[in-house]
Amino acid sequence: MIKVSILTDNYPGRNTSAEHGLSYFIEHKEVRVLFDTGQSDLFLVNAAKMGIDMTVIARIVLSHGHFDHGDGLPYLSGGKLVCHPGCFTKRYRNADHSYLGLKCSYRETAEKFNLVTTDKPYKISDTIWFLGEIPRVTDFESTRTPFSLEDGTPDFVPDDSAIAILTEHGLFVITGCGHAGIVNTLEHAKRVTNENRVYGIMGGFHLKKKDRQTMQTIQYLLKHKITHVIPSHCTAFPALVQFSENFDIRLPKTGDVISF
Repeated sequence: MIKVSILTDNYPGRNTSAEHGLSYFIEHKEVRVLFDTGQSDLFLVNAAKMGIDMTVIARIVLSHGHFDHGDGLPYLSGGKLVCHPGCFTKRYRNADHSYLGLKCSYRETAEKFNLVTTDKPYKISDTIWFLGEIPRVTDFESTRTPFSLEDGTPDFVPDDSAIAILTEHGLFVITGCGHAGIVNTLEHAKRVTNENRVYGIMGGFHLKKKDRQTMQTIQYLLKHKITHVIPSHCTAFPALVQFSENFDIRLPKTGDVISF
């Protein structure tokens, strides 16, 4: 069984608070993984309300180097932290040049955690993989970006990654923001795990409207009979409408516990 406790997401649930960010506490076969930390210590506050002991977290995965996924890291210490080396890149929004990278540096992070940075797939447990850098293969994903680096170079967030959990039903994939594209992510997960069956995907999809990327993503999920589709965080309402017309989706809220 996979159990995902939502410590932080954009929408508040019962007895919990929300912020623009994402943090999941994942349990599978006695293995516990903290996936992202949101942008503050709110994930710890909500975890306490949910009865989750965060003092014994041995494995942490950072999906990519944006503040709303990793700025909760300074409120933790100890344990193994796995992420792409590009997570510590300084990056900005094109619209207003506001900073959206992590506030903690590589050095500060390495002093607090057993830090593993890799752009290659990394096995967290017998059944859980950090996918590393995700190849951009499709012609409808990751073709434009609203972000740039310090020198003005377009930032396509190459550090964006995800985790794949191998179950008896196939793969269950969890994304932070899906900057690499959901189809690219799922195809990479299949290659990494040597498992072609995917039965679920959950997390930020970074789809904003009814456009070619959203509709091609939906067609892929339908074609491959992926039954558990749980978009959250950065998936905007116009895209959610399209998903709701094609899947029996649920919109997760902070404080929810989802089990499969």
